[in-house]
Amino acid sequence: MEAGLFTANNVWMMVCTALVFFMHLGFSFLEIGLTRQKNTVNILFKNVFIICVGLLLYYIGGFNLMYPGFEDGDMGIFKFAGFGIAAPENGMTPDYASGGYTWWTDFLFQGMFAATAATIVSGAVAERIKLGGFMIFTLVYVGLVYPIVGAWKWGGGWLDGLGFYDFAGSTLVHSVGGWAALIAIYLLGARKGKFGEDGKPKAIPGHNLPLAAAGVLILWLGWFGFNGGSVLSADPELTSLVLVTTCLAAAAGGVAAFLTSWIKYKNYDLTMFLNGILGGLVGITAGADQMSPNDAVIIGLIAGVVIVFGVALIDKLKLDDPVGAVAVHLICGIWGTLAVGIFGAMAGMDQFLVQLAGVGAAAAFCSLSAFIILFIIKKVAGLRVSEQEELEGLDIHEHGMDAYADFRMNQH
Repeated sequence: MEAGLFTANNVWMMVCTALVFFMHLGFSFLEIGLTRQKNTVNILFKNVFIICVGLLLYYIGGFNLMYPGFEDGDMGIFKFAGFGIAAPENGMTPDYASGGYTWWTDFLFQGMFAATAATIVSGAVAERIKLGGFMIFTLVYVGLVYPIVGAWKWGGGWLDGLGFYDFAGSTLVHSVGGWAALIAIYLLGARKGKFGEDGKPKAIPGHNLPLAAAGVLILWLGWFGFNGGSVLSADPELTSLVLVTTCLAAAAGGVAAFLTSWIKYKNYDLTMFLNGILGGLVGITAGADQMSPNDAVIIGLIAGVVIVFGVALIDKLKLDDPVGAVAVHLICGIWGTLAVGIFGAMAGMDQFLVQLAGVGAAAAFCSLSAFIILFIIKKVAGLRVSEQEELEGLDIHEHGMDAYADFRMNQH
């Protein structure tokens, strides 16, 4: 491979790494925008903690747990290549990764993905989880659970051998976070005032919808790196197709969500519109390189409809998800994974059943793992803040500061 092509591939992958990093700002804006101002510092602290600790955990052992070098004869379930990272002899040459990038770029790009699973949980548990408990959960879930599931496919494990396909993580990133979010909000319980005495849900408006909108648009931009980088080179044909399918699914998801919400509730709901965009993005992520533009639009449209009914289902189950994380990342993650078996180059009943098996495996392992981790934390240290702390805000009680010091309002 010529040096110029190797350099171009690597530069593209580094740009994508930066875009995926930028997504953490998008998640932060979205979460604080859709929650109350008295918890803003708490949410920002969690998001900054996740990216810092996520990278360190991936350096200490996560990368070698996710890419352990399975060999013929291995079961492909669990293997560990050792603590720390050290580039192989060919790691800086075109002999590594077919010349798509260097070993260091590989580590950093994958490391940016690792923290996303906990970020998904952060939004779902906002406004009532103890910071210490959340940090302990993040350490275990990002350090162990995420890389083990990732190894099953991306590390050449048993799901890869089965033929399971997940291009950029509808299951391996989004559903991994989504299952943990679902278990967490079940164990935590709803925020005070979310459900009335009759059991019907009440809206708890977010304090800054402009920030929420900015967050979603930043996430959409970041998805150019999330999906575009998952090509693992700067291949012009495949990269451009992936960016087109990604964008079309996002647009279709947004339109379908706001139209479905308008038909169902008779109002133009901005939050549904925003989550519909995210649902379309999550939905296309498993097969962005396999789909035609037409397939991408259909996948996005269905994801947008799924978002509206998914949010309604979570409310009906009396679960409290302030940002719609379960509907976006879990339900649309499942839909996107199954869509690989329905649309595109890999469509067919055999592939659909393989995709279903992958969804089931991730569901069982992630749900059980999250439950064990969170249940132990709940029994030993407690998961939920006191009622007074929740009413007065986590910013004052856990951080001793306000996000907007000159504009504090008494929001009970």
